[in-house]
This record gives sequence, structure tokens and C-alpha cells, in this order.
Amino acid sequence: MKKILKRLGFHKMDEMEQSIMFKAQRNAFLFLEFALIIWAFYESYKVLAYHTHLNILPSMLAMVGLAIQNVSQLIMTHNAVKGDEESPNASPLFKTVLLCIVVAAITLIILNIIIMFWVMK
Repeated sequence: MKKILKRLGFHKMDEMEQSIMFKAQRNAFLFLEFALIIWAFYESYKVLAYHTHLNILPSMLAMVGLAIQNVSQLIMTHNAVKGDEESPNASPLFKTVLLCIVVAAITLIILNIIIMFWVMK
């Protein structure tokens, strides 16, 4: 079975291949987040200009993608510095919770403003 997988290109990556893969994944993630943000602004423009229904799908996808990325980074950082008491990043849970609350509040405010303008017109 190992020979078949190796012939198909499945093998354990070395450090250089891992670095290239991580950079490519980061670039793809940034592109997708940027595209979703542009799509969300376009949908907001359509609501304000043409009085159409609000499509929250791009905003929700962007927020969920960023939330998954931040939670994954938090968990991996916590696991990496678990035994290191001297590290300043040993307990970033408070910062992360605060950031999530601020992002949720800003998102709700923006959605309320959009809905307010939409209902008034």
C-alpha cells in the first residue's frame, strides 16, 4: 500500500515542502477572506441602492472562516506553550474572548444600521 501511495505522490513532507504548503494555504485563505469581504460590501451596496433583500451569506462565511482560524491559532499556541511559564502568550484566552465580543458587537451594529436604512426607505 505504501508503494502505491508513494507513486501517487503521497508521502511525508519535509520541512521545506511543509513551509511551502503553509504559505500557499495562507495565501489562499487571505484571498478567500478578501473576496468574501468584497462580496459582503457589494451585497450591502445592493441593499442600499436597489432596496433588495440583504444576503448575509458572505458576511457569515467570512466571520466563520476568521473565527475558525483564530480559534485554531489559539489552541495551537496554547498547546505549544503549555509548559512554558515564562511565555507572555501562555494565557491569551481573555484577549481572544474580548476580541470575539468586540467583533460580534461591531457586526451587529453594522447589520442594524443596514436594516434601519433598508426599513426606512
